Amino acid sequence: MRYVEDHRRQTHDRIVENASYGLRQKGAEGLSVVDLMKLAGLTHGGFYNHFESRAALVSEAIAFAMDQTTERWKKLANGKADRERYEALIADYLSPRHRDNPKHGCALPTLAVDVARSSPSAQQALASKLEKMIDALVRLLPGEPPGQARQIATGAIATMVGSIVLSRAVGAGKLSDRILDAGRRTAGGRIRKPQRKTTKATRCEKS
Repeated sequence: MRYVEDHRRQTHDRIVENASYGLRQKGAEGLSVVDLMKLAGLTHGGFYNHFESRAALVSEAIAFAMDQTTERWKKLANGKADRERYEALIADYLSPRHRDNPKHGCALPTLAVDVARSSPSAQQALASKLEKMIDALVRLLPGEPPGQARQIATGAIATMVGSIVLSRAVGAGKLSDRILDAGRRTAGGRIRKPQRKTTKATRCEKS
């Protein structure tokens, strides 16, 4: 019995993971149940042994994809100084690599619009994981007051997602690269640069 349960859990997780890659590449409305199961190398006959509905699978796949992004952010931040962590995350997100690889990238640029027209369960899944992404970015801004840090993090994510959407929409090229660069500058400019301390000597020089 334990083997059966473990096997079922592994199969369930495999379906969710592969569905998340497919959804990020083709959108939430672009794949049927048959297509989603085929991504995991399975037939659609066993779908309802794992999920109540297509919407349930989509919700889990979105949550999986967004958790992947949050984990990537944590790894990028590891071992870096405060401001370097924030800037490294923005540079990685708004990179040609991310633009050109939606299958393994953040779910938001591909799926946010689809989810807005989708089921409440999918919207709730996205909202819950978006809050966690904001939390992860807030932790990279320890020098900011809590309310300000949350505002900065929310605005930065909105800027980054919008920049990826537009950079993909125009196709790889000079305009796409300029959109990514503008996004990096805008998102990176949201936090205050450290103020240089005014020493007594400096004050004397000015006087």
